[in-house]
Amino acid sequence: MRKHLIPLAALLAATPALPQASANIAAGRAQPSPLAPAEIVNVAPKGDWAAIAASDLLVMDLAPDAKGKARRVVIQLMPAPFSQGWIGNIRKLAAARFWDGTSINRVQDNYVVQWGDANAEDKAKAKALPGDLAVVPESDYEANFGYCKVGQECGPIPDEFAQGPNLPVISRINKQPDSFLVSTGFVRGWPVSLVVGSNLTVAPVHCYGMVGVGRDMPPNTGTGAELYTVIGHAPRHLDRNIALVGRVIEGIEHLSSLPRGTGALGFYETPQERTGIVSVRIGSEVSGLPAYEYLSTESESFARYADARANRRDAFFIRPAGGADVCNIPVPVRRVK
Repeated sequence: MRKHLIPLAALLAATPALPQASANIAAGRAQPSPLAPAEIVNVAPKGDWAAIAASDLLVMDLAPDAKGKARRVVIQLMPAPFSQGWIGNIRKLAAARFWDGTSINRVQDNYVVQWGDANAEDKAKAKALPGDLAVVPESDYEANFGYCKVGQECGPIPDEFAQGPNLPVISRINKQPDSFLVSTGFVRGWPVSLVVGSNLTVAPVHCYGMVGVGRDMPPNTGTGAELYTVIGHAPRHLDRNIALVGRVIEGIEHLSSLPRGTGALGFYETPQERTGIVSVRIGSEVSGLPAYEYLSTESESFARYADARANRRDAFFIRPAGGADVCNIPVPVRRVK
C-alpha cells in the first residue's frame, strides 16, 4: 500500500478565535497600530528577530525547471521538544544522501506535496534506509508539560527545552478555543495547539508550508523518509495524528506550482510526471547559504503584527475582522541583511 496522508472526509466550518495580542495591547504591552502587518514587520527592531541556525535547516534542490532555472526549497526544522525522534531520522537520512535521486511523487490540489522514494513499496527496487533509524511512538506527536498559565513560564520544564535565558513562554494565546476544541498560540516562533488540563499538551499545527512525515496506517508513524508540505487550506484534522517536523521558509513556490497528480490522492502515475530531487542537505553543509531569522513571537513587534493581522486598521480596510486563525498569522522569516 502506498504511504499517504489520511484523506479528508469532511470539513468543519471554522470560527476564528481572538488572538491574545489584543489582550496584550489592552494590558499595555503593545499599542494598536494603523500600519499594515508587513509595515510593522519592516520596522521591527533588530532585537526582535531571532537567528535560525544553519544546522536547523534542510535544503532541497530540485531538478531545474523547463527554462533551466534552479529550484531550491529551504526548510526550517522544529526545535526540541517537538518531533525530535523524526528529526533525528531526517538528519541521518540527509547525511546518508538518501533523497538524492528521489522525486516529488504526489501533488494533491489544495492539500499537500509529498516526496521520497517512488519505489518505497517495492522491496526489490526500494532504496536502502540507514540501519539506525528510530521507531518513534505516537505519543511524540505532541509534547506534555507541567501546569502552565497563559503568558507565564511552564513548570516543570524539560531539560531539552531550557536553552539559556529563553524560557518556554507560551505566547499570544487565542482567547477562545478554535473549531477543534483547543486553544492555539505560538511557542518560540511556531504555531501550536494547546489543551490545558492537569498539565499542558502542546502540538504543532498544520498551517500552510508546514512539513510533516508521511506514514502508513497506525501504529506506523513513519520514519521521515517520506515528507510532505501543506500547499492548501490548513488541514487541521491531521494535528496530533501525523508528525510535523518543520516548515518551508523559502521556495514554497517551487512546490505549490507543480502540476497536480492525476492518480488517486494526487499521486503521479508515471515516472515522467515526477519532479526529480537532486540533493537534500543539512544547511551547515551548503556553501553560500544565506542566514535567516524569524520575528520572535515573544516580542512586542510580533504582538503588534498579530493584532494587525486580526484587526486591520490600514486604509484599505473598512471593518476589523475581530480575530484571526492561528494559521492566518504566519511567523515572518527573512534573510539576514
